[in-house]
This record gives sequence, C-alpha cells and structure tokens, in this order.
Amino acid sequence: MIELPQSLEVNGTEYQIRSDFRDVLNIVIAFGDPDLEDNEKIYICLFVLYVDFDRMPERDYEAAFKAATTFIDCGLNEEGSNGRPSARVMDWEQDAGIMFPAINHVAGFEVRSAEYIHWWTFMGYYMEISEGIFSHILGLRVKKAKGKPLEKWEREYWRENKALCVLNAKLSEEEKAERDRINALLG
Repeated sequence: MIELPQSLEVNGTEYQIRSDFRDVLNIVIAFGDPDLEDNEKIYICLFVLYVDFDRMPERDYEAAFKAATTFIDCGLNEEGSNGRPSARVMDWEQDAGIMFPAINHVAGFEVRSAEYIHWWTFMGYYMEISEGIFSHILGLRVKKAKGKPLEKWEREYWRENKALCVLNAKLSEEEKAERDRINALLG
C-alpha cells in the first residue's frame, strides 16, 4: 500500500510538510495571484508547505520547490501532450460554491468541516466528481477551451448561467486600476 506523504525528501533530508488540503489550496491560490511575483509565490509555497522552512538551508530551496510542486500535482504531469500547460478551465476560489458540494457528494460528508484531509485524498475526491452542476460547467468550459462547438441547449445553458460558466480574468491591482480608469473615461 502506498502511504500518503507527510514529509518530502529534499537533497537527502526529510522535511515534514503540511499536507492538509486547506494548506495546499492556499498555495494554489497564491500561484494564481497576479499581484505576486514568481519569487513571492515560491516563498509562499515553501513557507506554507514545509513545517520547518525556517531551518531549511537556502541552497535547498530549488529542490524543495520542485518536490513541493510534485507533491501538489499528486505526482501527475499537468501539462498537455504538447508540453504546454492546459487551458484554465476552473478556479479554486471562483468555483468553490459549486465545487465543494460536488466533492462533498463524492466524499459522503462535508470536507470543509473535517479536522484534516490529506491533499491527495481531497484530490481523489475531486477527480471522482462525475455528475452535477460543477462537472457540467467544467465540461462546457473544456469544450470551449478546445474550440469545440456547443450544442444549442449548451449555448442556452451557458448564456443563462454566465456568472457560473465564465471564468473571471485574474487581474493585478495595477490592471484593475487601469481598467477602472478607462471605464471612467468612457463614461
């Protein structure tokens, strides 16, 4: 039986990690924050994931980040077959209201009320979502991302549920200010 990792090996040293899904979701959300520089995202990842990050030598940061992303990816390669990242079809923050009920259905309980759920267990629940609003919307987004035409009923559903279906662009504070400035000029 494969054990759920509670530590990661970095250059021959085992480091305890915070493996609860909430900690990892905080990291994933930081990765998507357009106001953070890449080095800040890496620091947040290492600081949140590694229990004793303050004791880790700086020379281990690169290997620790690689081990962290492998852990977060559950050992899976998230890139498409062409070597480029897949199109963004979900957002952990925006989709929380429709995603968590689907995960709860798979798990058979309210996962957010559990004291601890390992990230890989949580992702196992997520990957088993098969029916419901979240999977339907995800399917529509995937179709659109691949350039496939939507059926008439799917276009209608999309139009009627645009707030759920359309992923909001993640704008930095600077981009938001520029958008607001342009909107003010346009009246």
